[in-house]
Amino acid sequence: MAEAASREVDDPREGAANPLESAPIAEVEKQLGADQNGLTSDEAAARLGRYGRNAIEDKRRNVVVQFLSHFWDPISWMIEAALVITAIEREWDSFFVILVLLLLNGTVGFWEEHNAGSAIAALKARLAGTAKILRDGTWTETAADAVVPGDVIRVRLGDVVPADARIVSDGTLELDQSALTGESLPVERAAGDVAYSGSVVNKGEADCLVFATGVGTFFGKTAALVASAGNKSQFQKAVLKIGTYLSLLGVAVVAIVYLVAVLRDLDEGIVDALANNLEFAVVVLIAAIPIALPAVLSVTMAVGAAKLAKKQALVSHLPAVEDIGGANVLCSDKTGTLTQNALEVGDPFLVAGTKDGTGPDDILVAAGLASRKEDEDPIDLAVLADVPGGEATLAGYEVTDYLPFDPVAKRTEATVTGPDGARFRVTKGAPQVISGLADLDEATATRVDGVVGDLAGRGFRALGVARADEAGGDWTLLGVLPLSDPPRADSRQTIERAEALGVEVKMVTGDNVAIAKEIAREIDLGTNIEDAGVLADSSKSDDELARDIEAADGYAQVFPEHKYKIVDLLQKRGHIVAMTGDGVNDAPALKQADAGVAVSGATDAARAAADIVLIAPGLSVIIDAIAASREIFARMTSYTLYRIAETIALLLLIAVVSLVHDIQAVTAIMVLLLAILNDGSILAIAYDRAPSKGTPQAWNMRRVLNVSSWIGGFSLLQSFLVFYAAILFFSSTFDLSGNVSELQTLMYLQLSVSGHLTIFVTRLQGPLWSMRPSMALLLAVIGAQAIASAIAGFGVPFLGIDPIPWTWVGIVWVIAIVGMLLQDQVKLAVERVRDRRAGAAAASAAGA
Repeated sequence: MAEAASREVDDPREGAANPLESAPIAEVEKQLGADQNGLTSDEAAARLGRYGRNAIEDKRRNVVVQFLSHFWDPISWMIEAALVITAIEREWDSFFVILVLLLLNGTVGFWEEHNAGSAIAALKARLAGTAKILRDGTWTETAADAVVPGDVIRVRLGDVVPADARIVSDGTLELDQSALTGESLPVERAAGDVAYSGSVVNKGEADCLVFATGVGTFFGKTAALVASAGNKSQFQKAVLKIGTYLSLLGVAVVAIVYLVAVLRDLDEGIVDALANNLEFAVVVLIAAIPIALPAVLSVTMAVGAAKLAKKQALVSHLPAVEDIGGANVLCSDKTGTLTQNALEVGDPFLVAGTKDGTGPDDILVAAGLASRKEDEDPIDLAVLADVPGGEATLAGYEVTDYLPFDPVAKRTEATVTGPDGARFRVTKGAPQVISGLADLDEATATRVDGVVGDLAGRGFRALGVARADEAGGDWTLLGVLPLSDPPRADSRQTIERAEALGVEVKMVTGDNVAIAKEIAREIDLGTNIEDAGVLADSSKSDDELARDIEAADGYAQVFPEHKYKIVDLLQKRGHIVAMTGDGVNDAPALKQADAGVAVSGATDAARAAADIVLIAPGLSVIIDAIAASREIFARMTSYTLYRIAETIALLLLIAVVSLVHDIQAVTAIMVLLLAILNDGSILAIAYDRAPSKGTPQAWNMRRVLNVSSWIGGFSLLQSFLVFYAAILFFSSTFDLSGNVSELQTLMYLQLSVSGHLTIFVTRLQGPLWSMRPSMALLLAVIGAQAIASAIAGFGVPFLGIDPIPWTWVGIVWVIAIVGMLLQDQVKLAVERVRDRRAGAAAASAAGA
């Protein structure tokens, strides 16, 4: 033993698929330098130093660093620059307003990321706390994290298997692997088979040889995938692109305007010229920043998440509210999502030659007598639920002796006294075992084998049922009961709804191919179900595998790395992928997906990795969420169009007026008032009516920037109309050569009213009157502009805002309303041109 242990052996933590899972036990012992007598304490200590503890590492970023990282993006840079300049200029009112908005944006992002990091912790909670280990020839109980490859462990009823191990004793185990695979039925494992870390022993006792620990286990590899999974949401990518676009535009305009202003004041000296124009630089900089964009979009998603909760979908990661609406592929788990996650008995197969008068009901009653409700075995419960007359029928019989299911014998048996006082025995179990009890002729045996084979080919489990009329009498095979987890009643209709929404559903299951194909056939999903093993084909490139995944209707016998790979390759092909799951094995793919959905009854690890958690069973809840998310996406798009358009109009107005007339069109506090009053009230867009489109929605930045630029350009012309009408025809009131504060108030009101009314233009792709806005949005806009009008009409001296005549307040409103109607026509014209170009491009591509 010591000699074997002293030589170098392959590290069982290495490699995606551990060869020690399938190698002969003798070869495993040789590779590990171990045997069934266990390790010595010294050797175990040496291996602990080499392999590390049998635990999952949770490498978390420093919380402070994590928080500060959310202030490192284009929008934040612009806000931070404005913050520094306002501090230098001692503009403390502007400073604190900007600081609050900056902290709000960063805190929302930090909270989202911090919540999303709990998947590893949930995985760790599934691991065993202690283990029974054979050390120095003595069985001892020790901490599970001290288990090393080569250890011999003993597991029994109720234990959590502490590491991946091969069964080396004659005992047979019934293991609950539902937390690993999501499949509800337990599995049987005998000598030579693998017991995976995290499995729970339902029945039996066995000694096992550990071949992998920690991150080298099936469980550990899943945790490693979870740690490496994740990508930026479509929302985050969109905000980054918008922020970059506006930041570049803002920096360019600020640089030009500031440089011109400094050159004009060079006669005062370069230092004074630079210092004197800093305040104006702040005005331009603030105008260029969509300060409230991330916050407004986050609040819109939060309100949408509250609405999704009413549809039994709890959102744990806000950007998923938008991402699931854009999903065009939904990778769905089978068990409990497409199926009922409950066994059901099918039509019995009667064996020819059984006693005259034996029918389907007799088989079901016999099977029911060989079942016991209190054991809560899924097969027993399914059989008992199908007995004609239920408990009332069985109450007429007295079970005098009962042998529970034994993994070795593979059957149950009951001794029964019937209503007529006759004693008999009944048994149910594996068909080959039950058939072996009966003396079948060759023809009958062939028929039974054929039925069992046919059922297996269609994904059904089979249960043999036999009866012996007297104690010690010969067994008579009554028949075979098919068992299956049937599709949910709404699965077929739900898939049709998904297809109508432009979402392709693919089944991804840990079950075998036959079962997956049978369920897919019953729900009209398509039967092109592949064995997930083909995804490991090294002769194919990732692009070729991605095309195969696109063509397939689903995959069976999948492991965590398969699910992760399916999602990852589909994303690389440009798909927005939603993924459902419930087990630990689903956690990596759930985290990697654009929208990870933990279904009802999911494990803690799956819930922690998911973006959305369902509290009602089935796939229909997800489809409801997709439809609702598309409404939310429409609201977010309308606000984004509005915000970009008005930022462009405001920024260019300030720049042009400064360059041409050497004055500030509005003050810094006015720009902040526009951000607070208009964007603050426009949060009501989260409650607006919005269309739910029949196709997946994704951020089309070309359209967003194109349409918003045209709308913003029209707003700019409208503001120039008001500006030049005032200084050309009413110069006595709005004098450029003297105090321009009244002119600034006029331009503030113009930007506020006309800018706010733009939301009614951007909220729909069609005419603004084609869907009336919600009362909440309408009242919010009217209320905000009533306040803006009061500010302009009465003035706010302590903010440096002088009043303007109320006649001009009315004129601004008339121009804004007329401008809104004309602006809508500009939008419609731009959309028509865009649609024609898109149609021509599609026709050209089809012709090619």
